[in-house]
Amino acid sequence: MQSQFFAAINQLCDEKNISKEIVIETIESALRAAFRKDYGNKEQEIDVNLDENSGVTTVYLVKDVVKKVEYEDREIDEKDAKKYNKKAKVGDQVKIDVTPTNYGRIAAQAAKQVVIQKIQDAERDVLYDTFKNRENELINAIVHRVDGTNVYVNLDNKTTTNIPYEHQIPGEKYYSGQRIKLYLDKVIKTTKGPQLIISRTHSGLVRKLLELEIPEIKSGIVEIKSISRDPGVRCKVAVTSNDEKIDPIGSCVGQKGIRVQNIMDELNGERIDIIQWSDEMEEYIKTALAPAKTTVIKLDKKVKRAKVYVQPDQRPLAIGKQGQNVRLASILTGWEIDILDISDFEGKPTKEAKPKVENVADLDLDKKLIKSLTAANLALVEQLKGLTKKDLAEIDGIDEDGAKTVFDALKKVA
Repeated sequence: MQSQFFAAINQLCDEKNISKEIVIETIESALRAAFRKDYGNKEQEIDVNLDENSGVTTVYLVKDVVKKVEYEDREIDEKDAKKYNKKAKVGDQVKIDVTPTNYGRIAAQAAKQVVIQKIQDAERDVLYDTFKNRENELINAIVHRVDGTNVYVNLDNKTTTNIPYEHQIPGEKYYSGQRIKLYLDKVIKTTKGPQLIISRTHSGLVRKLLELEIPEIKSGIVEIKSISRDPGVRCKVAVTSNDEKIDPIGSCVGQKGIRVQNIMDELNGERIDIIQWSDEMEEYIKTALAPAKTTVIKLDKKVKRAKVYVQPDQRPLAIGKQGQNVRLASILTGWEIDILDISDFEGKPTKEAKPKVENVADLDLDKKLIKSLTAANLALVEQLKGLTKKDLAEIDGIDEDGAKTVFDALKKVA
């Protein structure tokens, strides 16, 4: 029976990847608790020895040797102590064998739940220690199963966890056995064990994939300065070279675009724009808004806000569908960007027949339309000039009727 018991311990250690010493210590702790509950009391100091060779469990009551006993549960006089240890003297401790008959079977039943809990805690600690040092790394995973919006994956050490819905690429289909790459954002300790925050939408995933695919980035010759991302749709990456002889954009794109294409394939076809970083903010913003062509850029460095004036035919391109292009450019550069018509550029003649309405919030529109326009980074009336009803209807949250309402409201303040 005992040999089977220790065989089970060894198997448990191998399967759960925890040390045998932790398991033995846990079992001994559980046995001490079981003895106090059924045979002793919480005031007693109990020691349990689980002999790994013989498999025999021995329970000891530990007492301090004193001249005068005041606490019988913890103290013993020198005369009585010599019955257990002939060399015992005041100041020593003696161990008294108090192992009950059939204690092994009784204690095993009483300690079962405690042992299970302790083993789970030890297993969680191992999991936490394994992944804590791997934060901000790329993790290889295999999709284990898909249950609605819940996607469960096996990580590279066979740990099973799930990808939160908000960290899944919109529109991406997952299936059992699929190999994917994930970004380990954080490892958090909770009462239910370590929680792994893994993501397919984090900008760090793009950075790690670029480092994996492009040797010049991994070696530090080409440096990634900034990343802005609309997961599953579009991503802008600003790069620069620390070697004048190396073209950073060419290095990232690769021959016939093969390097960046491999990353796009991993990200479910997400478009990746590689642009040249510049410490000249005007030039940087101009590049970030590509493929739109800008005419004039005015910077307010105090509040980090840029007014970008473009030709009427370039405004829809600069803003992008649902404000995507200007939003990504704003995140990439760290500046608020307002797209304005060139006719509104300072010094150009403008009609002043009516008081000028600057903010979308001041238009005669309901709150839902104003909220949709603001979310698309179109908070200024000037930004809406030149947009057709079709352009407005493409903004998230605005249908054809809403587009007509906005269009008519703009005509009133034109």
